[in-house]
Amino acid sequence: MTEELRTAVRGLMPRAREDLSALVAMKSVADARQYPPEECAAAAHWVLEAFRDQGFADIEAIETSDGSAAVVGRRPGPAGARTVLLYCHYDVQPPGNEELWGSPPFALTERDGRWYGRGASDCKGNVVMHLTALRALVAAGVDPSAHLTIVAEGSEEMGTGGLEDLVRERPELFAADMILIADTGNTEVGEPTITTSLRGIANVVVHVSTLEGEIHSGVFGGPAPDAITALVHILSTLHDGAGNTTVEGLTNDQEWAGVSYDDDQFRSDAGVLDGVQLTGSGSVAEQVWARPALTILGIDCPPVVGSAAAITPRASARLNLRVPPGTDPAQAQKLLTDHLRAAAPWGVHIEVVPESTGSPFSSSTEGTGFAQLKSALTDAYGREVGFAGQGGSIPLCSALAEQFPDAEIALIGVEEPQCRIHAPDESVDPSEIENLAFAEALFLSRY
Repeated sequence: MTEELRTAVRGLMPRAREDLSALVAMKSVADARQYPPEECAAAAHWVLEAFRDQGFADIEAIETSDGSAAVVGRRPGPAGARTVLLYCHYDVQPPGNEELWGSPPFALTERDGRWYGRGASDCKGNVVMHLTALRALVAAGVDPSAHLTIVAEGSEEMGTGGLEDLVRERPELFAADMILIADTGNTEVGEPTITTSLRGIANVVVHVSTLEGEIHSGVFGGPAPDAITALVHILSTLHDGAGNTTVEGLTNDQEWAGVSYDDDQFRSDAGVLDGVQLTGSGSVAEQVWARPALTILGIDCPPVVGSAAAITPRASARLNLRVPPGTDPAQAQKLLTDHLRAAAPWGVHIEVVPESTGSPFSSSTEGTGFAQLKSALTDAYGREVGFAGQGGSIPLCSALAEQFPDAEIALIGVEEPQCRIHAPDESVDPSEIENLAFAEALFLSRY
């Protein structure tokens, strides 16, 4: 059966490319300010019909609290079988500046063996991976050994919480023994990896005001407080000289016990320029998976081009705080808010506006489902499986864990570091779709 499934998956790869091409062409950014809602509606319809064709007769698109459509469907298995939930999302990040792309972001394009396009990996590539696994089972004449539930989210990238609310409102739709979250990736191409921890998130926007309005920098410069300088002073207190995040009251020396992340590999994956040092005093794995990280996402102030010789009265910054498992994101957000206020110099007026938070997540690896998944990944890749963390956040995992404390939750996917998710020239290595689809088909035949 193993070789039959492998052959079936390999034969389905042209279909996988066709499907991914169709999905990438849909500009399914869940923000009506940027793209028409009809694009997300079209993607939801495509996903619903694709899984209906794979035996999910009981399937529907459910409008969630944020207005997005969650595609939820069920496919019965043998009597008395356990239930496996397969998750993915069909919405994507905006493409950003399209001039930075080597090919059109919404047209799947092959270059040097990789497939490029927005959502090629995050997460339309995982939608296609699920479909390919299910089709391979049919082609090989193998029935899944479990009841199946498919969940395809429509607003994951916006973080507006529609699906998490639906989990709390209608938990019966999501009840499962094993939950496969396909929205992460291997540590590198060909290295089978299960993600076991996720950092949470706590964002804020800070506003600094110093003057009633702009004034001449020559006439008043010196004693007149500059809002940009005050903001820079505040932001400079969020990291020490080594680059460690230093929010007062927030622990920043946690250790990581899973697989390592080689410094040179990280430099390559992240595109760090020659001669530029990595920040932080811990290992790369500790920095990205186990410790808090504060990133300045944006600053509002006059642009260089067109700026006047004037003292700026107001400046703002949006801050992204990632927190590891064991840290309460609401408490971390409060600590960050208190830190910013305490760091404000010269009595400047400061306002800190909290944004939404997301909880970190960690999973046990001791259950039957994990054992079967490890075995399937090992057979598919021919290599031992590693456990890694993920610096990003998937609040849904915590919502599912709260509702179903006995369920096993594993995170896998096609989004290895070279994919450049959320950035220009996002891509996927088709071998990752192939190998993961094969592994998932093996798992669904054995569980």
